[in-house]
Amino acid sequence: GVWRQTRALLFKNCLIKCRTKKSSVQEVLFPLFFLFWLILMSMMHPHRKYDEVANTNLGPLDTSVLVNFVIGYTPPTRTAREIMKKVAFDNFEDGIITEEYLSEEELQEASALKPSNFVGVVFKDSMSYQLRFHDSIAMSSIYMESR
Repeated sequence: GVWRQTRALLFKNCLIKCRTKKSSVQEVLFPLFFLFWLILMSMMHPHRKYDEVANTNLGPLDTSVLVNFVIGYTPPTRTAREIMKKVAFDNFEDGIITEEYLSEEELQEASALKPSNFVGVVFKDSMSYQLRFHDSIAMSSIYMESR
């Protein structure tokens, strides 16, 4: 029963492949063509390897540029407040002015009023954020092997 049906089905498929040679050849050659194309493209654009940067002492921070510097952040959650407190007071003697805003729209309005010395921080969740400068968004600077 089962063996005879399997043989008949295999014989039927072989007959179909022999009668439709053009589509059978296409079924084999198209994947090979695309594989060749992918290999060619990867050879034309090799991966870049970024070398490790050695630890160096950058020297003292010039705090004169941070006079009247304002960091605005949103949303005003407990975690965001703790992070901004650490940023403002743990790293600088004088402290940096931090302001909390209820929404991103308020943050954008504040950055339009004082564009030269204002940076916005939008906390997406407890682990990620975006920096907002006047008329721009700072993207992540993580280097990736290949895009």
